[in-house]
Order: sequence, then structure tokens, then C-alpha cells
Amino acid sequence: MPQLGIMGGTFDPIHLGHLRAAESAREALDLASVLFVPLRLPPHRRAPGAAPHPRYAMVAIALCGHPGFAVSDLEITRDGPSYTCETLALLHGRRPDQDLVLIVGSDNLAEIPSWKQPERLRELCRFAVVDRPGVAAAAMPAELEGHVDRVPGPALDVSSSLVRARLRERKSVRYLVPDGVADYLEKLGLYA
Repeated sequence: MPQLGIMGGTFDPIHLGHLRAAESAREALDLASVLFVPLRLPPHRRAPGAAPHPRYAMVAIALCGHPGFAVSDLEITRDGPSYTCETLALLHGRRPDQDLVLIVGSDNLAEIPSWKQPERLRELCRFAVVDRPGVAAAAMPAELEGHVDRVPGPALDVSSSLVRARLRERKSVRYLVPDGVADYLEKLGLYA
């Protein structure tokens, strides 16, 4: 059965590290495609600095030209917090002919058992864990044994917080984000 990679996040803003992680997972696990799902309101962290629709637009801009990547507005059009188990259940219902693979950074691995309905997550997907530079590899939570694939490949030391800080300081973010995203950020003055 074909596998669909799911990459959720605030993408506040999306950067080249996100794209590299998705591409590494796509290649390593032979994913048919990767669906990026910008969150409206994350339940485990503060609200994003940009509104949902500009973040969605930046993801769409970033994915232009990559036939294996697509963006979904599933989360940004729903009210309330974005829970991964609810998103995966909806996607599973819409795409029953595909196995779901949730792509997460190594910094999130230890947190997964604290997410809403972690046992349901294990039923709905496998996890693809991509290393983040400067983040020590987390120990595998016992609850996830047998449900996780470690993804090899180059990782870029870029973060959304770094991009936002540079924008606040009125510094260039070129070559940290795709060119179209840099243009969009400059035009709208986001995070400045």
C-alpha cells in the first residue's frame, strides 16, 4: 500500500530545514508524497506569531515546483486546537488506500506519549523521526517501540525562531527560507 507522509507544524514560518526533513523522509521511506498540514492553534505551545492564512500561503509558496509535496488547509479551517490524532483520523478516512507516516523532529519524539490519544496515533500511523542539528537523540519511548523509523540524511540547522529573530532585527533570511517565502515575508513585513 502506498505511504503518505504527513508533516504538521506551525510553520511560523516554513524554512529550508522543514523541506529538507520532508525530502529525507520521502526518499528514505519511499513515500508516495508528503502532505504539509499547517496547524491553526498548537495545543502544546504558544500561539504562532503569524495568522493561519499567511502561514498556509508561505507553505504553498515553499512547495511550488516539488511534485511530491502538497499542502492541506485541513487544520487552519477548523476551530480550536489542532490535535494530531484528530487530523490523522480525518486523513485516514479520506485516504483509506494509503498508510500514513507522521514525520516529526527528534526533539518531539519524547513528547509523543503526552499527546492527545497516543494509543490512537499508533493505530493511525507510523512515525518517521528526523534528527535535528544540536538536539541530542531522545530515547525511544517504550510506548512507541516498533512504530518508529529513524530517517537518515542531512539536516539543516535552521529554525523558525531563528528566522523570526532575524526578521525582527531586520536581517536577511535569504537561504534560510525559499526565495518566494523571503519575498512574501518582506512584502508583508511579517515578524518585523
